[in-house]
Amino acid sequence: MEAKGEMASESMHTDANQSGELQLPEEGAGPLLQRDYWAVIRNCRVSPQELMRWVSVRFAEFAPAELCVFERGQKRREGQPLELDESLTVKIQGAGTFAVRVIHQDAQSFTLGTLHGHPEAGRITFGAYRNARDDVIFHIRSRARSGSTFHYLGFVTAGDAMQTNTWTEFVLRAALTAGDGVHGVIHADTTELEDEPPGGDTAHGPTFLARGDGRQ
Repeated sequence: MEAKGEMASESMHTDANQSGELQLPEEGAGPLLQRDYWAVIRNCRVSPQELMRWVSVRFAEFAPAELCVFERGQKRREGQPLELDESLTVKIQGAGTFAVRVIHQDAQSFTLGTLHGHPEAGRITFGAYRNARDDVIFHIRSRARSGSTFHYLGFVTAGDAMQTNTWTEFVLRAALTAGDGVHGVIHADTTELEDEPPGGDTAHGPTFLARGDGRQ
């Protein structure tokens, strides 16, 4: 696998007071799933840090509106990068409107945690980095359980395909913004975990460390 993001042992710029409203994986139902969506960007014209700034500023534009719509809780923040502890609402087709919060942020990645009521209990990290050939990779990794038994049953019937369509489209749009689309294919992989890997922080940490920008 060409993506090299590693499980995080620590996080940056976090707020220990956030966890009260978070819906952590241990509160959910069903298996703990790690889902990875990533691609090499063809002829990427920006650094990983620049790409992630674009994604942070224009986050809602990268999600396919026919599947989910993100809105920032503070309208005055429109046009500015996402910031730690900022909340967003997300309207998911056929499911309702829920909320997520920025729980982690560094130069090459940020992480959203689900709040109570969300169909999933966990977090998702968006990051960019270079591989050994100096290609820029854009990578999304979620690690979550279903938010409840009800949501778990619904996910089995429809949610899996919707998630895959949402995040692979997100990767494609990021790649078209930063370069000439994807090199090869968009990878989509799901792994069932027994538990959070050692050193992971479900309340404040990323799901992987986005490291590697040889041109900086």
